[in-house]
Amino acid sequence: MIQIAIAGSSDEKPLEKTVRKAKEFARELGKYKDEVVLLTGGRGGIMRIVSEEFRKIGGIVVGILPERQEGNEFNTIRIKTGIDPVERSGILVNSADVLVVLGGGVGTMIEALMAYNLGIPLVIITDTGYASDKLELLAKDGYFDHKKIVKVHFVNNPKEAVKLALSFKKD
Repeated sequence: MIQIAIAGSSDEKPLEKTVRKAKEFARELGKYKDEVVLLTGGRGGIMRIVSEEFRKIGGIVVGILPERQEGNEFNTIRIKTGIDPVERSGILVNSADVLVVLGGGVGTMIEALMAYNLGIPLVIITDTGYASDKLELLAKDGYFDHKKIVKVHFVNNPKEAVKLALSFKKD
């Protein structure tokens, strides 16, 4: 099994371009549902959309929630951390074998930088219309800084993102 975490906007009405990419990602990931546990922040926006699509196919979704929230109805398992969203992000990222960024703002970008700093493989879907698209500017050589902790992979195609994410599965 591989634990694939997603980071994405919690906007109540995410950008339509990003919604399409998120659904395509979840459907493609669903083809590997017996090999994958999907980790999310457990709430709305992109997290909800991916969770719904992945659950429709029979996948397991673990929502790692801030405070004592219930989160969205598509969480198979709810981990109510009792802590604030920033600290919860640390649990989400540390639990991941790979983090996939599906488009978002500062919270999403912080999760991407956390993953990089911890050496967690990172796949970033581009052309979402969100600020996270600009992460590519930070990683012109495939790394966020001079330490070159872990290669950052940028892809436009959600199916390619799934293929890359699965490539980090440990046998």
